[in-house]
Amino acid sequence: MNTTRRRWLAGAAALTGSALLPACTASGAKSRVVIIGGGFAGASCARALRSAAPEIMVTLIEPKTTYTACPFSNLVLTGERKLTEQQFTYDALQSLGIELIPTEALDVDPAKRSVRIAAGQPIPYDRLIMAPGIAIDWDALPGYNENAAGSMPHAWQAGPQTTLLRDQLRSLPDGGLVVLAVPESPYRCPPGPYERASLIASYLKRVNPRAKILILDAKDNFSKKPLFLQAWSDMYGDMIEWQGTSEGARVVSVDASTRQLRTDFETVNADVANVIPPQRAGLIAARAGVADKSGWCPIQPATFESRLQPDIHIIGDAAIANAMPKSAFAANAQARLCAVQVARLLRGESPAATKLINTCYSLISADYGISVAGVYRPTPDVWFEVEGAGGISDLDAPIETRRLEAVYARQWFSNLTTQVFG
Repeated sequence: MNTTRRRWLAGAAALTGSALLPACTASGAKSRVVIIGGGFAGASCARALRSAAPEIMVTLIEPKTTYTACPFSNLVLTGERKLTEQQFTYDALQSLGIELIPTEALDVDPAKRSVRIAAGQPIPYDRLIMAPGIAIDWDALPGYNENAAGSMPHAWQAGPQTTLLRDQLRSLPDGGLVVLAVPESPYRCPPGPYERASLIASYLKRVNPRAKILILDAKDNFSKKPLFLQAWSDMYGDMIEWQGTSEGARVVSVDASTRQLRTDFETVNADVANVIPPQRAGLIAARAGVADKSGWCPIQPATFESRLQPDIHIIGDAAIANAMPKSAFAANAQARLCAVQVARLLRGESPAATKLINTCYSLISADYGISVAGVYRPTPDVWFEVEGAGGISDLDAPIETRRLEAVYARQWFSNLTTQVFG
């Protein structure tokens, strides 16, 4: 994918929401939109809805006062970023007139159109937007539970798990083995495990060059696979070994007391085990009746309205958005479109027709980046990728291009977090 196309995609993504904003109209009693979850999807949607329709009362329910972002948290593992650089408050959103309720949303009553919260009276809504993110499926991998995560961290929800894995890597014995267990799709951030392996290798190459990294993958293909494999060979030699499910590498159980991972064919003893388990939509999705048997939330593509409950919309990682990956970029794009559609629906207008864009950057080292971009269009049934409209980093790109990609990645993260939380 050339630089001109990438810059066009980034600019188009920034305009996707604003170009569709309806003109504000005066009304009587304010409609109320309640948003559950203050991550990239929820916070983006609150801000966009406030801009799209100032006449609508926007309430954000989020128990944490600080949001810890997952993108770029792999650099915390290597000591190249501080965890505090990943953390953002909701002060700017409140300054825009968005009502913040700092408590947990416990349940939803779709019939009464209200949200039950941990502290206070139920919150009524005209439309509810849910952005609950992911929950770890603790029942999916035998031997792996919340206690096991204390010795075999997943670090797939940024925060204490991130620093735990970082500290384990710092204590890795000379020549030790780091094992990453990667689940089947879908899960948050499809290329995330492979970026993590890359950056851990970059760190170990400096401080523990005899160490090894083994990736045990429950699938045979993954996002940007040729780019990752080429970069690993060029930069890290035989430090990283990847095995897919056709090689029997799917992890079927773990023993946290011994840091053992059992696959279809063997038992692997790890010095550090990063177990990324199967996931599902945040727990409140099931309580609200918007998650199906898959654990994720089926939606009407154009509006993100639940297929299971009326007047409830689901955005971000929890939603089944088909070809769109579960990424922060996609969550932000979905959120801004959902804000527009909800505003139009509350005004009695038809949903707008549009496309969405996703760009996903991955770092092989702190100054070596790769990316993939896609353009997506909704049908009545699914979000599908528009063939030929996106692109991927060239396999034979020069090192200068890889360095520029890393710069773009940092600019993207800075721009996005400023736009959402700043």
